[in-house]
Amino acid sequence: MKPIDFTKVPSPAYVVDERLLTKNLELLKSIQDRTGCRILLALKGFSMHSTFPLVGEYLAGITSSSLFEARLGYEKMGKEVHVYAPAYVEHEMDELLGYVDHIVFNSFSQWAQYKDKVQNFGTSIECGIRVNPEYSEIETALYDPCYTNSRLGTTLANFDKSQLDGIDGLHFHAMCEQNSDTLERIIKVVEEKFGDVLHQMKWLNFGGGHHITRDDYDVEKLVGIINYIQDKYDLQVYLEPGEAVALNTGYLVATVLDIQKNGMDLAILDTSATCHMPDVLEMPYRPVIIDAGQPNELTHTYRLGGLTCLAGDVIGDYSFEEPLKPGDRLVFTDMAHYSMVKNHMFNGVNLPSIVSYNDEEGIKIIREFKFEDYSGRLS
Repeated sequence: MKPIDFTKVPSPAYVVDERLLTKNLELLKSIQDRTGCRILLALKGFSMHSTFPLVGEYLAGITSSSLFEARLGYEKMGKEVHVYAPAYVEHEMDELLGYVDHIVFNSFSQWAQYKDKVQNFGTSIECGIRVNPEYSEIETALYDPCYTNSRLGTTLANFDKSQLDGIDGLHFHAMCEQNSDTLERIIKVVEEKFGDVLHQMKWLNFGGGHHITRDDYDVEKLVGIINYIQDKYDLQVYLEPGEAVALNTGYLVATVLDIQKNGMDLAILDTSATCHMPDVLEMPYRPVIIDAGQPNELTHTYRLGGLTCLAGDVIGDYSFEEPLKPGDRLVFTDMAHYSMVKNHMFNGVNLPSIVSYNDEEGIKIIREFKFEDYSGRLS
C-alpha cells in the first residue's frame, strides 16, 4: 500500500485513508452477507459525509441521535435512517419523521407522547423501545450506558408490556470498544429479562460498541450470536457501530510550533487535545504517534501540549530519536472516529482541515475552515 505523503497536507489536518476505510467496510459487509443482519454507521462516531457514498456501497444506512444527524444521513447517504435519543424535542418531531425509517424511544412515556404522530405521519416508520439490561462490562462510567441510575433505556422494572402495541423492535446498547465475548454475556441477560417479548418483535438492535474491525476481534463468535438470535426469535438483527467503521483509518497531522523547558522538554503543537481530540482528555487515552515511543524509550522525551490557554491541554509524553524543532510534522494515528464529530473552537482555535486519500485521486482537501466558521457559531 502506497504511503501517504503527510508533508503535502495542511497542518493541522484530519486525513482519512479511504483504502483502510474500505477494508473495514468489506469486513462489515461480509458479516451482513453471512448472517442477513443489517449494519448501520453510527454518526455519533464518524460523520465525514464525503465518504458516505463509499460507506453506502457496503452498509445498510446510518443511525442518528438528533435531527441534524438524521438529516445528514438522509441527504448524504440516502439509505436507511434510524434515530434514537434519550428524549425528543417536540418542535423538531415533524421534520425528524420526514427523514427516518426507524425511531427508537427511550421510555414508554416518550412512546405515548409521540405514538399518534408517528403512526399518522403518512409514511411507514418502524418504532422501537430502548431497553437497559442493567448489565455491562465497561470500566469508565462516562461511557457506560448501564451504570447505576442511568437515564439511557428502560429497565425491566419499568417495562410496560401493555404498551407494546405498535412497537416493532427492541434496542439495547451496553458496550464500548469490546469484543464479541462481552456481547455473548450481555445477550444472555437480555434474553433472561426480555426474551418473552422478543418473540413478538420484528427486530432487535444490538446497539454499538462492537470493536469488529480490531485485529483480535472474534468475528466468528459474533456471526454465531447473530444467527442464534435471528433463528430463535425469527427477527432481524441490527448493529450500529461507529468506531468500528472508521477504526485505524485516519490520522491527525500536526506541526511543532515551539520548544520550551520547565523541568522537562515541552513541545507546543498547532493542534489541541481539548479542541481536536477531546477523547484524549475524556476517555482518557494516549494516541500513538508514528515513529515516536513511550517516555524515555527513545533518546529525546517531550511533553506535547496544545496551543490553547487551558492548563490541561496536554496530549502526553512521547520520545523521539531526534530532537524536535519548530516545523517538524507529527502524525497521530487512529484519528478518524470521535475526533471530527467532537471537535470545537475553544479559544477561537481553528479546526483541522479535512482531507481524504485514495490511490486514484491522491490527496483531496475536502474542507478548510475559516473565521466565519467560528463567528457563525456565536452571536
